[in-house]
Amino acid sequence: MAGLYFEDLTVGLRIEHALTRTVTESDNMLFCGMTMNMQPLHVDRHFAAKTQFGQPLVNSLFTLGLLIGISVQDTTLGTTVANLGMSDTRFPAPLFHGDTLCAVTEVSNARHSRSRPNCGIVEFMHKGFNQDGIEVAVCHRQALMCCRPTEG
Repeated sequence: MAGLYFEDLTVGLRIEHALTRTVTESDNMLFCGMTMNMQPLHVDRHFAAKTQFGQPLVNSLFTLGLLIGISVQDTTLGTTVANLGMSDTRFPAPLFHGDTLCAVTEVSNARHSRSRPNCGIVEFMHKGFNQDGIEVAVCHRQALMCCRPTEG
């Protein structure tokens, strides 16, 4: 598997993900349409031009999904059982069309599951930055992860 097993996800592990993604207007419009979030701040350039931002904001839920998605290849691809929850999700600065998102993930906690002997619970802190190094998203995520299979 490309993802890491529970035993590999030690507290303090920090991954600066090589994968980055430039967000387009089409990305934002498609996401807003699919989720039925027609907030003019995201989909109406003329409305958004009159706000403090002067332009449309990328939908924060798209930003969150992209942030976590960027991390998957290096962390949980094929080794996660399920997401258990997300907390302390913040968007300290806006993301705009044409911005490039990069991500950093840190393992903040890890413990064996009490109810599933072949699994562990890992807490990730995901942080997203734009191309200028400005933090645009933070999410603390808990995931149920597979333990390394035993041979035999």
